[in-house]
Amino acid sequence: MDQVFEGTPAADISLDGRRVTRGDVTNDWGSKIQWVVKKDDKVVATVAARAEASYEHPDETPGKYEIVLQQFKYVNFKKDGKGPDSNYTESKFVDISVPVSYSI
Repeated sequence: MDQVFEGTPAADISLDGRRVTRGDVTNDWGSKIQWVVKKDDKVVATVAARAEASYEHPDETPGKYEIVLQQFKYVNFKKDGKGPDSNYTESKFVDISVPVSYSI
């Protein structure tokens, strides 16, 4: 049985200092939700976001930070290899919010 994706998930996020907060996810697929934090365009953290609606990134190192909310879109189990370092080739995380940014 294939998974059916009804609608596109979306959530509004807001930023207060280094703390980002999400609203309810509309059209939620029920899969993993995560915060992705980039510093100077490099991913520095991925943090589970389903259980908690907010997250404060602890790093206070100067730079430009960007945070976006993502949800996992399962297509199939195909991977590019075996073992813990293999990656899904078709299933992936997709952005479900507009990124927010701040600078220190």
